[in-house]
Amino acid sequence: MKTKTFIIAGLAGGVVDWLLGWLFYGIIFAETFPQPQEGTNALIFITFGCFSFGFFISYIFNQWAQISTLSSGAKAGAVIGLFMGLITIFFNMANDVEVDYQRYGIELLVSIIMAAVVGAVVGLVSGKVK
Repeated sequence: MKTKTFIIAGLAGGVVDWLLGWLFYGIIFAETFPQPQEGTNALIFITFGCFSFGFFISYIFNQWAQISTLSSGAKAGAVIGLFMGLITIFFNMANDVEVDYQRYGIELLVSIIMAAVVGAVVGLVSGKVK
């Protein structure tokens, strides 16, 4: 694995994940999902999470799967988003007193879409940097 490719693609994926999270969770579905409280470090941790996801996808694509195109990145990202979304949803369901199936359905779709776009960007950047 080329370190340069991993880092550049991971940074690009992290930025895209952060922007998509802001769009989906902060604007489009702001009424559906709880918003971070002002005065907390939530935005810092959200940013760390987004960049962790970008580097996670970059590592998988560059180290194990050799994914370096937009279309293969989008497909692999969607599958990763499906399973990561399901994992999160099932654990959240275990802790919720009242299960909101509509909100979980939206969350799963958002997870798939965001991971597909991040995967597409990481795949494209990985192919261009090599």
